[in-house]
Amino acid sequence: MKRLPVTASVRWFLALAALAVCQFALAEPIASKYQGEFPTAKSKKGLQVEMVDDALALGVKHAAINVALSQLAIPPGTQVEGDTLNFEANGHSYAVRKRYLQSLDAQIRGLSDQGVLVYAILLVYASEHPGVNQLMMHPRFDPAAPNHMGQANIANEQSREYLTALIGFLAERWSNPDGEHGRVVGYIVGNEVNSHWYWNNVGRASFEEVADMYWQTLKLVHHAVRRQASWPRVYISLDHFWNIRYPAGDADQTFAGRRLVDDFARRGQESAEDDFDWHVAYHPYPEDLFNPRFWNDKTALPTFDTPRITFKNLEVLVDYMAQPQLQHQGQPRRIILSEQGFHSTNDPEGELLQAAAYCAAYRKVAKLNGIDAFILHRHVDHPHEGGLNLGLRTREPDGTRRPKKIYECFRVADTPQWHEAFEFALPILGREEW
Repeated sequence: MKRLPVTASVRWFLALAALAVCQFALAEPIASKYQGEFPTAKSKKGLQVEMVDDALALGVKHAAINVALSQLAIPPGTQVEGDTLNFEANGHSYAVRKRYLQSLDAQIRGLSDQGVLVYAILLVYASEHPGVNQLMMHPRFDPAAPNHMGQANIANEQSREYLTALIGFLAERWSNPDGEHGRVVGYIVGNEVNSHWYWNNVGRASFEEVADMYWQTLKLVHHAVRRQASWPRVYISLDHFWNIRYPAGDADQTFAGRRLVDDFARRGQESAEDDFDWHVAYHPYPEDLFNPRFWNDKTALPTFDTPRITFKNLEVLVDYMAQPQLQHQGQPRRIILSEQGFHSTNDPEGELLQAAAYCAAYRKVAKLNGIDAFILHRHVDHPHEGGLNLGLRTREPDGTRRPKKIYECFRVADTPQWHEAFEFALPILGREEW
């Protein structure tokens, strides 16, 4: 075969190609202080826990705990008398609020000591302390944000260093083999980031701006966790809007979740530095949060271009994430359902319908390979959740918390008694068998 002359431009192209190959070849896993494997749960049954003893009585296998980072943070150079715990990181001294940290420890250890897999939802709320806001809240946060929740501050070196130190401190504390403070197996970064104006606020911002800020935060959290332990997973958080955006917001306030998944996968394909094992925490609420009949959802279609992904078409998410271009090192990224629930009206029929929806959803998830956990929201009805009653228990005016019909269904969902307990739901769902 005749050899073609190698021009300067060809040499330059070959050099760039070789450099790219070397970059991917040299991408080394982060060395972790503690080594281990992600634990296996006995079932997918989970709950956003408010009462640890009650959750254990219900037999939960997964639990999600909100971690309000602003409530933990103490700006460098300040002290909170009687409520300061100091720690060292990268040759610097930092501090957190001791009492709140200990309350988190108590929740986490109470669950993990009983074999429950605990996931920490990392949230940044606006604080009443200006110094904390300056440290923790992104400077583009708009105080008009409906839920007072924002993007973590990665806009300056001091805030990035503090956030890195704080996540590393928590990951070491909750991965330590002695188990003194409990064990956390997963870190969910933010909440429903594709509806960022409402849940991860940086003011009005384009998709590209939000995606880049969130990506940098995700990478910071992942690397800080991985330096401490090899097994905890780090998750992105998405609501049920898949190919459409939350209609209450405009294009600078919300975007479709699929767009973020595709963008993050592309980053890993283009750069060794950005090729790491992030996973997905999804919220497949019914299309109408006040109507638990998800099996009637009209915008949940069996195709990748579906407007929403709810429990009706949840297999679409599993199939989508299994595509080769979305995998990490040849394996699909893991999926957990970290927040979703079913509304009940204040009458027996409402409680019956809520319970039937849970039965149908749990049976579907239990058989669906690719979903690791179904973490129900909520444990107890909340008086300030837009009128939604999503709890296993009511919140009565006298302070009592009465269990609803769904409570017993939840308790037996992963036991041999499920079939008898779920039988009532079949005619509601229009089925004769499961």
